[in-house]
Parts: sequence; C-alpha cells; structure tokens
Amino acid sequence: MIIDSEMLDSLSAEAGTSPRRRKNRNFHVADASPCNRLLNAIEPDSYVQPHRHSDPEKGETILLLKGKLGVLFFSEAGEVVRQWVLDPATGKYGINVPFGTIHSVLALAPGTVFFEAKSGPYVPISDAERVDWAPTEGDPAVPLYLEMMRSRFA
Repeated sequence: MIIDSEMLDSLSAEAGTSPRRRKNRNFHVADASPCNRLLNAIEPDSYVQPHRHSDPEKGETILLLKGKLGVLFFSEAGEVVRQWVLDPATGKYGINVPFGTIHSVLALAPGTVFFEAKSGPYVPISDAERVDWAPTEGDPAVPLYLEMMRSRFA
C-alpha cells in the first residue's frame, strides 16, 4: 500500500465530514497488535483532550506528512511547558512524546495528516490518564479551551 497524496486527501476528506473532525487509517492488523501504526487526519476545529499514556511502553512518535500541527506539553497543573509547530516547510517533521507526558495536538492548517506509531495493543485512554483541568470531548467549554490552545501558536 502506497501512502500518497490521494490517500492523504481521501483521509482528510473523511475527517472533514466526521463529527470529531478527525479520522485515522490503521496499518496494524488488529487493536491487539504489538505495534500500532496509523495515519491521523485532523482538522483545525478538532479537539484532542490533553492526556498522558501511563504505560512505559506507550511513548508515541508522530511524523507530519501534510499540513501544520501544533504540539503542546503540559505540567501537572495544566500550564503549557513546551510547544512546537511541526511544519515540513520549516524542517520540523515530527516529535517523540515520552510516556507519562501530558500532551495534546491540534491542526494549524486544514488537511493536516500525521503518521503515528506506538506500542500496542490499543487501549482507550483511561480516566486516570485524562486530566481534570481540561474539558472532555463534547463539553460546552471545549471551544474556549481549544481557542486558548490555538492562541499559543498565534
């Protein structure tokens, strides 16, 4: 399977019509696979709640293929402690997110697509890995919080 512009554009189109404004395409066979490899298409109005992966094997590597991606690392208290813009035009292609690091990503351009790799099996984020200082998906406070996150890149 070739990862080409057609695949990225198709995945972005799916993200654009998804209620969550993002869509992934898995390359691993099953959620139980020992290595999860996938494409994530994300639109600027998609919200990824800040979270952490507590399993020492669950660090994740993100490589940007198209668009522009903001990456935020947070303190335990919810303060932004590091931020990066991944943008191939500036030579910033990817990031490794160590396990235990509270983080989030947001698309800074329409049609943003990144490749993600992390150890499997896939396990949904637990309540213990979520933070209580950021709204959960669907909370009415999400648009304001997302705007605060976006303002870090203005």
